[in-house]
Amino acid sequence: MTEGQLDVLESKKQEETEVLSCDNCGGNTVFDPATGSMKCPFCGTENAIEATHHNVMELDFNEGLEQEDVSWNKEKRVFRCDGCGAETVLDRDADADFCSFCGSSHIAKSDNRPGIKPSLVVPFKVPQEEAVAKFKTWIGKRYFAPSKLKNSYELDRLSGAYIPYWTFDSHTDSTYTVRIGTYYYVTVTKTVYEDGKPKQVTEQVRKIRWRTQHGRYSEFFDDVLVKASRNVASGLIGNVEPFQLNHLVDYKTEYVSGFLAERYSIPLKAGWEDAKSIMDVEIRGGILSQEYGDEVQIISVSTNYKEITYKHILLPLWISSFRFNQKIYRFLVNGQTGKVSGQAPISFWKVSFTVLAVLAVVAVVLYFFDVY
Repeated sequence: MTEGQLDVLESKKQEETEVLSCDNCGGNTVFDPATGSMKCPFCGTENAIEATHHNVMELDFNEGLEQEDVSWNKEKRVFRCDGCGAETVLDRDADADFCSFCGSSHIAKSDNRPGIKPSLVVPFKVPQEEAVAKFKTWIGKRYFAPSKLKNSYELDRLSGAYIPYWTFDSHTDSTYTVRIGTYYYVTVTKTVYEDGKPKQVTEQVRKIRWRTQHGRYSEFFDDVLVKASRNVASGLIGNVEPFQLNHLVDYKTEYVSGFLAERYSIPLKAGWEDAKSIMDVEIRGGILSQEYGDEVQIISVSTNYKEITYKHILLPLWISSFRFNQKIYRFLVNGQTGKVSGQAPISFWKVSFTVLAVLAVVAVVLYFFDVY
């Protein structure tokens, strides 16, 4: 690297440092979800962030596979958790002392590069104090949890983390083969017995006449959303979705300041395979909707994907756990909407009582039906 290039990199580093520094006291500012601005934790000074929407351009999928994106390497470095394998992207001058995803303190620097830089982000909207309040409301509504849970659980550290997602666009052109069935009825005569005597009766029996049909189906898919993380439980994160993607803004370092960003563990190519599975379900539904018959069965579908583009985006989550009776229960809070999803202990006695109560109600209803 030439001396001139080093000067440019150093200038860029200083520029980023100045952007994140407090104008009043020089301390490092962090993003404040409550105000959507940069706030100094030392003197309280706030600096507004100008949200922009210039970087919504879709990126070519094939180029993304062939060319490694190194633009994020200048800003971030990667830390890996030896416990769960999660890789966290932090500022180059920052250190990690615990894993936000499993709580382990076995954190080490990784030689892996940060990878493809995000183009868009949904900034945190829910402050930490509100996330805690949302969790307390949620845990108070766990009817089947032990009664003492509300007052005896121990809340672990709540960490704000941006979770990586891919979005994909594609034009699709599918050829397919289906079986279309048309109902028809035939009269069948059979023998039945009444009072021990045979009797001939007729009835209409439904049958199906099948024919094979070939066709084509085209559809454009816009922003098919695919999670790029294997480290957040799919069941939990699915329950705090959806995110409001109309609030996406251009990625800026300021939005991540004071928070963590997970490095995607599902690479671009694997993310595209997941997106194709989502598209395939909709394509099959579209095929069934355009073929008419009493029954339609898809035999085969072959899809050509054209003009595939993608974006790497970050979405906000509060991640934590709580302890009860020496067990750990994970939970998530959507950092944009405040929706909570988590694990909670279940009281055997409450479940048993509920089952017995339901059986008792059913028994009473059946009794009254028999009497009247």
